[in-house]
Amino acid sequence: MAAGNNPAFNNPAFQEQGAGRAFPTSGQTGSGAQTKYAPPAAATDAAVNAQLEGAYAAPSAGAIETGRMTVEDTVIKTIGLFAILLVTAVAGWVWTMAPVTATNPNPTMVPWIVGALGGFVLAMVVIFTSRKKIRPALIWAYAAFEGLFVGAISAFFEFIWPGIVIQATLATVAVVGVTLALFASGKVRASKKATKVFMIAMIGYLVFSLINVMLMIFNVPIAGGAFGLLSQQVFGIPLGLIIGVFVVIMAAYSLVLDFDSIQQGVRNGAPRQYAWLGAFGIMVTVVWLYIEILRILAILRGSN
Repeated sequence: MAAGNNPAFNNPAFQEQGAGRAFPTSGQTGSGAQTKYAPPAAATDAAVNAQLEGAYAAPSAGAIETGRMTVEDTVIKTIGLFAILLVTAVAGWVWTMAPVTATNPNPTMVPWIVGALGGFVLAMVVIFTSRKKIRPALIWAYAAFEGLFVGAISAFFEFIWPGIVIQATLATVAVVGVTLALFASGKVRASKKATKVFMIAMIGYLVFSLINVMLMIFNVPIAGGAFGLLSQQVFGIPLGLIIGVFVVIMAAYSLVLDFDSIQQGVRNGAPRQYAWLGAFGIMVTVVWLYIEILRILAILRGSN
């Protein structure tokens, strides 16, 4: 560092210093003249060292101090969103099972539909408006509706196949944990080629899902079964199981993309508000992964 850039050298009291010697900075030189001396160089070095030690000892600046996106801040926001999801998931579960009595053994699908539609609409709004402005309130609302949907569909599946929710939850946690560990170790990374394949596969899966839903709505015989085309068998294996395995892999790679985007945002000094998008992306992917695993388990349980 150039001497002129150090604040210690800009102090008027230290305009001229020799090796271990102080020079006059004001007054007159000569016999009987009063002079004003700067402190010794040793005192100056001690003061500078004390300032540097204090700076190094101070805690690192966080997202609030820097106004920039950090991994820690993104993790906190992600945990907060999942806390909201869990609260509304409990509400969705209770709402779904409320009508079930001895005379009415059927759970309601109203919270399932409300949560799915509300979550989808809010997700689209967040995605298409985030380039102009990120609104955390919309992401909170999305987490609430998504929780309602997750709790309702979980209660519905649990009512039909007892024990399936804990199985799906453990499997989801396992996939997320393994994916995070592989990404953190550097063994798995996003690449342009893999991302292109992922996007093509994702579009194909969305088209297939839309066709399957339409066939089920119009009661087409080929789409018979609880899951439409996914209930059909290929060489004795349910089609939903074959496709489901690939979809879980797609969801795991989507998590890698989420982690990579967060890492890139932190590295490039993105504004702090972008941590909300990172948390939103992780929530969308984890919920998708959970629902796919829940469906795979249901197909397996239903085929036995």
